[in-house]
Amino acid sequence: MTTGLIPGGQTPDPRPASTRAPHQRGDLTGQGALHVDDRPRSSVITARAAASFEPVGRSVATARSFVRDTLQGWGFADIIDDAVVLTSELVTNAVVHAGTHADVLCLRSAEGVRIEVSDRYPEREIPLQGSLATMGSPDREGGRGLQLCAAIAGRWGVDYTPTHKQVWFQLDLPDRPVGTRTAGPSLPAALLPLADSRVRVAVVQIDRTGAISAWNEDAEELFGYTADQVTGKPLTDLAAWPHTPGTSTGIVEALQLSRWEGSYGIRGSNGRVTPVYASHLRVRDTDGEPSTVCLLVRDHERAVLQTPSRLPASDTTTGSDGQSTDPFEVFIGSPAPDDLDGLLQRTVERARDMLDADSAFLLLATDDETELEVRASTGLPSARQRFARVPVEAGPGRYGSARMPAVHEDLLAVPGAVPLLNGTGMRSVVTVPLKVEGRLTGSLGVAAEAAGRYSNEEALRLQFAADRIALAVESARLGELERLRRGSLSFLVEASDLLAGTLDRDQTLALMAQMTVPTLATWCAVYTIADQASDPYLSYVLHEDEELIDGIKSLLSKIAPPDPVPTPGARVWAAPAAAAHDAALRSSMRSLGLTGGPTHQVSSGIGPTLATASAVGGETVVLPLVARNRVIGMLTLGKPTDEHFRQEILELAEDLSRRAALALDNARLYSERTAISQALQRSLLPPETPKIDGVEVEVIYRAAGEGNEVGGDFYDVFPIRDGVYGFAIGDVCGTGPNAAAVTGLARHALRLLAREGLSGPAVLERLNSAILDEGARSRFLTLLYGEMRPQEDGSAELKVVCAGHPLPLRLRQDGTVEAAAEPQPLLGVMEDLELYEQTVTLDPGDVLLCVTDGVTERREGTRMLGDDGLADVLTTCTGLTAGAVAARIMRAVERFASDAPSDDMAILAMRVA
Repeated sequence: MTTGLIPGGQTPDPRPASTRAPHQRGDLTGQGALHVDDRPRSSVITARAAASFEPVGRSVATARSFVRDTLQGWGFADIIDDAVVLTSELVTNAVVHAGTHADVLCLRSAEGVRIEVSDRYPEREIPLQGSLATMGSPDREGGRGLQLCAAIAGRWGVDYTPTHKQVWFQLDLPDRPVGTRTAGPSLPAALLPLADSRVRVAVVQIDRTGAISAWNEDAEELFGYTADQVTGKPLTDLAAWPHTPGTSTGIVEALQLSRWEGSYGIRGSNGRVTPVYASHLRVRDTDGEPSTVCLLVRDHERAVLQTPSRLPASDTTTGSDGQSTDPFEVFIGSPAPDDLDGLLQRTVERARDMLDADSAFLLLATDDETELEVRASTGLPSARQRFARVPVEAGPGRYGSARMPAVHEDLLAVPGAVPLLNGTGMRSVVTVPLKVEGRLTGSLGVAAEAAGRYSNEEALRLQFAADRIALAVESARLGELERLRRGSLSFLVEASDLLAGTLDRDQTLALMAQMTVPTLATWCAVYTIADQASDPYLSYVLHEDEELIDGIKSLLSKIAPPDPVPTPGARVWAAPAAAAHDAALRSSMRSLGLTGGPTHQVSSGIGPTLATASAVGGETVVLPLVARNRVIGMLTLGKPTDEHFRQEILELAEDLSRRAALALDNARLYSERTAISQALQRSLLPPETPKIDGVEVEVIYRAAGEGNEVGGDFYDVFPIRDGVYGFAIGDVCGTGPNAAAVTGLARHALRLLAREGLSGPAVLERLNSAILDEGARSRFLTLLYGEMRPQEDGSAELKVVCAGHPLPLRLRQDGTVEAAAEPQPLLGVMEDLELYEQTVTLDPGDVLLCVTDGVTERREGTRMLGDDGLADVLTTCTGLTAGAVAARIMRAVERFASDAPSDDMAILAMRVA
């Protein structure tokens, strides 16, 4: 359903002359003839409301509610039932029987209400002549609605166009005696309101300062004060507030209104408070001095003064059917929207209709009641105004505050009095507060394009409506706030889990942006700061539309980044919107050829385009990313053109920025530590494996622990002198950086001592002394060290020392496997070692396999690979190259157990070609 309301003036028939069909009159001679009228509609239409309904069954009920709510808002309660019945029948004919959309138009004039129902099936037969008797049974399709129109409506008719058929009817307002505003029915004496034997009406006159200037005899009788005792005293000295339950107008404010009715208490001379019902009228004397005349009766005699046409001050009224009716539903309509946005939108629409306004708006107060946030509007550019903020105290004095009703007859005379309406063309405006238990919760206002449309009387009517809805609005707002807070907690918990799940800097940046878009913002940019001397760097950009990411990134790269201010909270950054606007303007001028050069079409590429300008043209805020008392970056959130952030969203974004900043700094520290560790570890690995004539050499190395490239295991193959090569494979006790330190000592010491011409045992004995010299930092070491000399006959001679290390295995060409050395004491335990070397000759095709204990001690539950298991795998490697042998051994080790290896592993395979 689509609806719209257009305040009236003189409204011509919108249809072209060629399509207007004259109304046909029925035969009026017979009883019950069709009462079709060809007289033109009233030339003065004061308001109109339109709606379109889809061809589905539920549209009939929706149309009834639309007409009921519209006429209720216009104050035409006397004709609502008739209008709803007729509309229901005509809309049923359109959407159910004709099967087309139904367009309903309500027009208000001084004579009454005219309702037009149009369908899009002009060929459907509509009888226009003859008596009611000839129209057939009431159950006949298409006939009952016209029968009802003839029976109920004052005037009705049918119009045809080539595409539409329109049935209209007019309901006149009931006549009232001349000079009578309202009149109640005659009642039995038992139903008349109770009063004392003599009704006393106190007449009190209040001057412009609020002081009592006149006090009649009935006032003396009611309250016990003589005129001399009270003359010159402020009425507030005698009045005991609180005021009427459910209203929010104080007595001082009530005295400033042109009319006011309500209840309060007067403290008598005996100290007791007498509840009174008061009627205030603002007048001025012949000298132009204003004063207020107050008529007061005892509260139980309020019927003497109370205006019948106005709803009573109690919370409920009694409907025509005798059932209690909630005044809130009288204003809002039934059923009331069950969501806050729907309730607020219905409220502004009702307020606009009630005062015949051109626009209306409703603002809700922030938690500290210092600002008001626009939450609903009608007749205004809502996309621009939604979530905009205005201060509560907009001007000097109490009457410049949103806490008080205010009427501005002409905004041109007081520019800026209502900042929300600047540039909207509105001239007159009335605003009233929404209060719950004396606390400001919002503000409701209506405005018109004409000046002088509103007075204190309209302010009183609007305040009465505001008092009826204030509690419902506040309840809905608190409910929405509770849902938002629960959602915020869930969002922050999920965000914390995601941010804690990674230590990768780039992934953390991506998560930050993905969590904010589109949940918190339409687009997001993250700036990072490497150190205090560095400028902010644009690290990541994300938009909910991926096609706009490159354009936003290009735009942001052309403007200076925001200042890295450590002050917490979001601050507005206007540079992106301004730059986008300028870029879009230049692109448009170039596309129109207004720059003096050749005409260019607006590019859809990476550069700033009109789409980019629209994407970043709204509010942009910057939140600092502060970790460990240092600004490490900025989180920038943006909205598209004419959109603003809600305070709740900004508070949630601030909470997220604190968590994201810590996660980003942790990722930075981890990345730096990992980079340093890996650089140091790489310095411990051999630079390269030398090429040995006639011998294939292959090494596979796996360090245990995430981020470790070097652990306690190590290997090395290096030239000693011409034709002689050294090789070593060892295992330091433990893993990690401490073991890697001993690894560096052992590898460099081996190279240095071997090149000094020392034998294998001598090299290991000196290395043993060096390890023991480390004292408490020393660790024991198992080491297999050997020297290789390729021979002219194609074989290779090896001299090997195995100090506590797993024995090397020799694979012969016939598939047999045997140990190539004998075990000797390990290093780093005893000072005096007596080591010896053994000589091994590898024939062509033989393989020497050297491993660390991480290979042989690979476990799966209670099973262990062991030396025998390794030998069994090696027997399957006959005829393979050194690289293939090493790869098969590593694959067998990995498949032996499902868990990741817990120890460092090194495999050195040498094969004589």
